[in-house]
Amino acid sequence: MNRRRCVAAAITLVCAVTVLTAPTAAYADPRPSHSGSPDSGSGGSGSGGGSDSSSSGSPSSGTDRLEAVRQKIDDLYRQAGSATDAYNLAKEQSEKQSSEIVKLAQSIVKGQSKITALKKQAGAEARAQYRDSGLPPAAQLMLSGDPDSFLDGADRLRSGQQAQKNLLAEMDQTQKDLTAYTQDASDQWQKLESNRKKQAKKKKDIQQKIEAAKKLESSLAKKERERLKKLEEEQEFKAQTAWLSSGILKEINNKASAEGKKAVKFATDQIGKPYVWGAAGPKSFDCSGLTSQAWAAAGDPIPRTSQEQWKQLPHVQVKDMRPGDLIIYFSDATHVGMYIGDGAMVNAPRPGRNVTIGGAGSMPILGVVRPDK
Repeated sequence: MNRRRCVAAAITLVCAVTVLTAPTAAYADPRPSHSGSPDSGSGGSGSGGGSDSSSSGSPSSGTDRLEAVRQKIDDLYRQAGSATDAYNLAKEQSEKQSSEIVKLAQSIVKGQSKITALKKQAGAEARAQYRDSGLPPAAQLMLSGDPDSFLDGADRLRSGQQAQKNLLAEMDQTQKDLTAYTQDASDQWQKLESNRKKQAKKKKDIQQKIEAAKKLESSLAKKERERLKKLEEEQEFKAQTAWLSSGILKEINNKASAEGKKAVKFATDQIGKPYVWGAAGPKSFDCSGLTSQAWAAAGDPIPRTSQEQWKQLPHVQVKDMRPGDLIIYFSDATHVGMYIGDGAMVNAPRPGRNVTIGGAGSMPILGVVRPDK
């Protein structure tokens, strides 16, 4: 109950602050860029330019430098996020291939057992033939002096010959199936090894990007790190304000489905847990780990990665979204959050941050997908 109050309070705070500042904010671009350019206003009222002068030169130059650092860190984490999606997909494919190999191995065992049984059957028929003086059935029939026995024997001979043909055909088909299973298993194993190598490469790439971002951030003085976090919040706030200033909330008024409510509850219950790349709970999450587990808890499993969620789930218009829908961010679909209503979403932002509530428009929106039809 306390957590629900915190969620409600956070949503109220986001909306209240936005309403208070919206009349003075008129940004055409939902992702304002104000780095690098001396006349971009990065040292003005929108970014608190005079609050940090730890670097040499004017306060605005110090803010510009920190803004450049913020964008570099953000870029590194986004690259890590993209690599994480690729890693998770490769891992998912490896697990599927491992399962296929197990099924093929079981088919191979069954095929080998079947061939053994068919060989035993063929051997039994051969031994029966030798017990009858070693003469072929046709020769034995011709030597019979009883017409009735001859006719009965002819029928049995035809039946026996057909059974023998069927036995040989079954052995041949089983052997072909066995060869195909073995080849498929070999192919799947090669794919598995290839995916494992991809995973290792992606994992190394992710770790390098995250370490580079952490190193860059740790090189700053404590006051600069605090100012850096403030700049992140200001950038997100500007984007959210611009998004809400468009009047979008007047159009977004849909209610959550029963499954959507369950997914929202699961996601908001994770608030405060740390972001860890590749994690899907229960103690930590990455962005798509959070959304996929939330919908699994709602009884409607969805793809593991944000890119696959974007590819496979039905798309809806932003104005038509409802709580529980997933908002896909950036042009490469490398981040995802869950809409929870009132212009807010819950997400696992990046390494070094915890699952939190943020503005649904605080990042560039690629589109919205709906897990429950």
